[in-house]
Amino acid sequence: MKIRAAVAREGNPHPQFEDVELSGPRADEVLVRMVATGVCHTDLKAASVFAFVPKPVVLGHEGAGVVEQVGAAVTKVVPGDHVVLSFAYCGHCRSCREGEPAYCHEQFALNFFCNRPDHSDHLSGGGGPIHGDFFGQSSFATFAMATEHNVVKVRKDAPLELLGPLGCGIQTGAGAILNDFKIRPGQSLAVFGVGSVGLSAVMAAQVAGASCIIAVDRHPHRLELARELGAHGTVLAGGETVAPEIMQLTGEGVDFSLDTSGAPQVMRDAIDVLAPRGTCGFVTGPVGDLLGVPVRNLLLGRKIRGIIEGNSNPDLFIPLLVDLFMAGRLPFDRFVRFYDHEKIAEAFADAESGKTIKPVLRFV
Repeated sequence: MKIRAAVAREGNPHPQFEDVELSGPRADEVLVRMVATGVCHTDLKAASVFAFVPKPVVLGHEGAGVVEQVGAAVTKVVPGDHVVLSFAYCGHCRSCREGEPAYCHEQFALNFFCNRPDHSDHLSGGGGPIHGDFFGQSSFATFAMATEHNVVKVRKDAPLELLGPLGCGIQTGAGAILNDFKIRPGQSLAVFGVGSVGLSAVMAAQVAGASCIIAVDRHPHRLELARELGAHGTVLAGGETVAPEIMQLTGEGVDFSLDTSGAPQVMRDAIDVLAPRGTCGFVTGPVGDLLGVPVRNLLLGRKIRGIIEGNSNPDLFIPLLVDLFMAGRLPFDRFVRFYDHEKIAEAFADAESGKTIKPVLRFV
């Protein structure tokens, strides 16, 4: 079938919409008519920085839409269901069997190699194949092909055009707090970087009953929004360490810290502000850089954890996030800005500059 898809090609940092051909679905696949899809910084890096992402490729991994057609073996959803698309996972490795698909043993290949497990492509155009299956969806398109694993059915009374970012950015931040840290009432948290992931962490910490939530960022307008969404204190970051300021605010450090930046100095600050027995989590890391860790300080029970996709089981966690949003307890709509899908270059530019916290491309 003919569809419109934003194709990222070598030498162009911003994908452009083209007419392409989409085949399928196969037995385990689900064809989804896209309503909207979020733009994530991973999309930006995949378009212009990550050399391991093949080109040409259709990116996008925060899709939301309506099931159009299902393969013969699909039982999880039916045509007409509203769904959010999340990350791909194999379903049969030890992590998947134990209910932690975010740590699937095939996670990197399934999400970044951009073709089916048998290495075939379901997209073509411009005289040749186009890579798809980015995060099992490639949702920068009017229609996306997902699998039964990574489609999540959601309630139909929720605004579907808003829900795409739940598939990655929002579940990453909120999941770090609720699934991985499992913050309890009265505990403390510092969040380094309050874009969509960090703001989601702030909101989730408020839901969990944290008594002290500190937001750290370089942008004053983001810190102001963080306060409105639940942060008790804010620290404006500059070129120097902010750890002393946070230690002064808390007295003994925090029980948990979350770094969303992947910048080595910021990650060190996130470790340095931990109280004894505290845990630091990070959701991305520096490319090609080593992180100097104060090993002696770890002897006091401090821990460092890498967290992918909020350690989420999307089938369980995304519907919970939708319920929290509908109850007014997770108002992530406060940092969403909609763009017509053909204005993807503008959405990319605004995400890169920080002008927009969470751009969402709208197809209808």
